[in-house]
Amino acid sequence: MITRAAYAKINLTLDIVGRRGDGYHLLESVMQTVSLYDTVGAERADEIVIECDAPNVPTDRRNTCFKAAERFFEYTGISGGAKIVIEKRIPSEAGLAGGSADAAAALWLLNEIYGAGLGGEELESIAAKVGADVAFCVRGGAAVCRGIGEEMESISDMPERFVLLVKPDFGVSTPEAYRLFDEKGIRTENGTKKFLSAPKRGETPFGFISNDLETALANPVIEKIKKALFGLGAEAAQMTGSGSCVFGLFKSEKDAENAKHELAGNYPFVELCRTI
Repeated sequence: MITRAAYAKINLTLDIVGRRGDGYHLLESVMQTVSLYDTVGAERADEIVIECDAPNVPTDRRNTCFKAAERFFEYTGISGGAKIVIEKRIPSEAGLAGGSADAAAALWLLNEIYGAGLGGEELESIAAKVGADVAFCVRGGAAVCRGIGEEMESISDMPERFVLLVKPDFGVSTPEAYRLFDEKGIRTENGTKKFLSAPKRGETPFGFISNDLETALANPVIEKIKKALFGLGAEAAQMTGSGSCVFGLFKSEKDAENAKHELAGNYPFVELCRTI
């Protein structure tokens, strides 16, 4: 069995700009890979089998790795299966794309163990049919993602930061987050365009982070975590994706470590990582 790290992502911006006829929301978002990861392993098998050490993760057709494997075999025409084993570190219902990251890693692994020879663009094409964030997770780094996440433009000069992830003792389901947005329809002041144009104005982009779903959620616990992160020296703080995880961006590793020490006893998940 061979293994691969499946890296989490954060949303530095998340603008909801429309909705397709099939109900999917159209986004404009700056996504950034961070160094927190699950470990995904794969080997050849007669059928698709998923194993996971987290009891709350489904191992049937609902699992994103299962869907990714089905799409891979459909696309390549390869007759076979795979045993895929997932070791979780990325929390669920956090907005960190844990399931999408696992699926992206599974696609790279299947490509290797079956010698399919697919390039990144082909894997991204398969990934886009699996889930909204899977194509980005195949690519990684920093990118502007549009549509439902499948239209990507990489960003090569994103400043590096230490990232403190703080998840409260509740999750947020993605459908519920979008339902609240549809109900309220409130958009944030900044948005992706201001974020991307900041360097041209001589400003740091992190002064213009935004998340329409956080605004819709309007959760007091999220606000409390953000306030604590700012109080501990974070340059910026925001909920990622549909939540409930909040990230703080730090220039100084020492300040980030101190913030982790201060918050570790207050929340069930507090993890220090960095942008990659």
